[in-house]
Amino acid sequence: MNRQCKTKYIFYGLGILILTLGISFTIHSNLGTSPFDALLVGLSKKVGLTVGSWEIVIALLLIFCNSLLKRKRPEFLGLITSCITGFGIDMWLFLLNHFITPEQWFTKFVFFGLGLIVIGLGTAIYLQTNFAPIPVDHLMLIIRELTGMSMMFSKTLIYLLFLKMAFIFNGPIGIGTIFTVCVGGPILNYFMPLVTKGLNTHTETNTATTSEKDKTHSV
Repeated sequence: MNRQCKTKYIFYGLGILILTLGISFTIHSNLGTSPFDALLVGLSKKVGLTVGSWEIVIALLLIFCNSLLKRKRPEFLGLITSCITGFGIDMWLFLLNHFITPEQWFTKFVFFGLGLIVIGLGTAIYLQTNFAPIPVDHLMLIIRELTGMSMMFSKTLIYLLFLKMAFIFNGPIGIGTIFTVCVGGPILNYFMPLVTKGLNTHTETNTATTSEKDKTHSV
């Protein structure tokens, strides 16, 4: 495995780790989560299983949905990302529940605001690796491709879809959900070009370093 592939997987793992931390922050804030996460929490409380387990179940359903939209075979590779994401969410929630519990409004808003920013950053990082996107994010990319609209439009449209479903299962919908729907897309739209520039710079630096080493060895 060459250095470029290793770097890709490192950023992929880092992005998922950051993303799941952000999701756990918003859930733990008790101010409301993104519509998709609200659906997961609602299903967990109403039906059973952990939030992370429902991440995997819904992901499997979305894989077939994405397959129909693109008229291609199901891309089960995204299920790997969902499994890692589900595990990450359950891990972070376990740690947060045992060590930090926001009780005051100020602390809750700090948790939620930080979570929203971290989600945008983590999503941008792992999406830029172009490796097995979470099915819900893959759906976002498909909608952008089919409509020709921006990432912000695609993410907002998906939020509204899952918002209706979260209502059905009594998910944690609150003021935080409104903020997520309104600014979640713009935050991701803000981080995408920054992360792209950062990763390209990192790749170019590694390539240049490798070339210099090759020249040194060949002398």
